[in-house]
This record gives sequence, structure tokens and C-alpha cells, in this order.
Amino acid sequence: MSEPIRYAKSDEIARIARALDSPLRLRMIEVLSEDEVNVNQLGARLEIPQSTCTTNLKILEEADLVETRIVPAESKGVQKMCSLKYDKVLLPLLSNRKRERRQKAISTDMPIGLFNDFSISAPCGILNDTGLLGYYDSETSFLHPSRASAGIIWFTYGYLEYRFPKNFKQSDKIKSVKLSAEVCSEYPGHNDAWPSDITVWINGVDIGKWTSPGDNGGKRGLLTPEWVNINDSQFGFLKTWKVDHTGSYCDKSLISYVKLRDLHIADNDSIKVRIGVKKDAANRGGINLFGSRFGNFEQDLRLTVEFE
Repeated sequence: MSEPIRYAKSDEIARIARALDSPLRLRMIEVLSEDEVNVNQLGARLEIPQSTCTTNLKILEEADLVETRIVPAESKGVQKMCSLKYDKVLLPLLSNRKRERRQKAISTDMPIGLFNDFSISAPCGILNDTGLLGYYDSETSFLHPSRASAGIIWFTYGYLEYRFPKNFKQSDKIKSVKLSAEVCSEYPGHNDAWPSDITVWINGVDIGKWTSPGDNGGKRGLLTPEWVNINDSQFGFLKTWKVDHTGSYCDKSLISYVKLRDLHIADNDSIKVRIGVKKDAANRGGINLFGSRFGNFEQDLRLTVEFE
């Protein structure tokens, strides 16, 4: 789904203008404004070779007008889906740094292994690209110095805590704080019907839970290494927790009435984020947390601060 308006920066004008200076790319934008399609479908609608479609699509991507993502195909394999990112793009003719500061959003990606505090219960473990860190079901493995390379982390209940930098000015007026993560339940092997209440805390405040329907396995995650047993956890669900002035949400569903002011961001030198499963959760089904090289989504934990 496209976002309403993009306020381009002055140093982006030339790249955007080049992307729009083409009747073909304007037709591509027109198609994508109506529907999300894969690359083959886009080329077919425009009656152009796939190579021409890919080349022009890349120019639109580099101008940040279009985004693509890899998803499973309906039959087999994967497909690249294309979508338009914005309904409108405003190009400033004069530099206006004050306006840009008000309208920007800052995203910080945190490797899932770079937690600064934890309290977890076995069964638990950490895998990176090459194998197991430490030992299975050993809490001391979470102190392993190579944990920064973690690709997947799992535990039964407890939490991992991360400290995100406040890389913005104290005077900037925050509109919302969002945490994006690929997660699912944890079950020995896998179990698609194994619910788990996964909770997020920001600056020590419980903003609400999302109930994962199960632990996904039996089908290879798009990024999960081939050596990982197909019957073990393979991929999760990409979920976004958001806190704004009206309440807290998971994706678009209200999960609590915790508001932005309750997080006391101005009073802290960083933004502390915890993710985990409570010991007394109604559905204490564990958690799998996926990094950028495991699962279906090429990202780690992502904290986004949006400004008024």
C-alpha cells in the first residue's frame, strides 16, 4: 500500500526527475498505482521484454518511488512483487532544512544478537550462518561473544532487551515509534497451530501483545540456510508494533491505550526495547526471532521514529 505523500529532499530532485523523465516509467507508475504485481505481470501489461522492465524498474527503485520484495510464488519458487510507495511526491525548489527535519523519519536496524540484557528460559538457543552458538538449551550461550552474528534466536519465555540510540534532536516532535520484527511461536521442531503471546516493552512500558498462531516449519524460509532441518522453525511473521498519541497498535489493530507520552522518551538517553513472552502469558508458546539472514524477510529488528 502506498503512503500518501513523500517530501523529497533537495539532493533527491535530480534522481527523481530522471526516473520520471520517461513515458515508459510513467506508464509503469500508472499500472502500480492500481495494483501490486510481479515483474512478469508488469512486463506483460506494458507489452515489453522482461529485461526492459527490470532495467526501468531499477531506476524507479533507486529514486525510492517503487519498492520490490521477494515472496513465495503461488506454485513453487519465489517471485518479485512490485508496488508504488507514494501517492504524491513533493519536490522542493528551495532548501528548507527546518521543514525536512519536521517531516523526516529515522530508522535504525539492530542485529537480533546485539541485545544488552536478557532473561530467558530453556528450551532456547542461537544459530548463525554456520551453526549453533554454544549449546542447545543453555542460557549461558546467550553470553557468547559471537551472538552479534545471530540469524535466529529462540526461547520459551522471558525477554531480550535492546538499546536503540536517540539519533535525533531533543527538540524534534515525535509522531510515533514503531518496532518491526519477524517472529513466530517456538515448538520443538515446528507446529503451525501453537499460539504464543509475544509482548513488546518500550522504556519498560508494556505496550501490548500479539498472539502468534504457530511455529512455521516444513517449508523452507526464503533466507534460511539449506543446512537447517526443514522440520525446524523456518520463517516467521513480519509484525509492526506502533505507539502514537492515540494508543498502541500491532499492525493496524489497537492492542493497548499506552500512548507516546507514557514512554517518557525525552527522559531517557536511549530507547530501550524488550521483546519476549511473559511467564504468566495465557499462551506461553515461546518465541522465535529471525534476523536478516534467516526467515522470509531481509531485516533485523527495525526501530522507526516518525516526526510531526
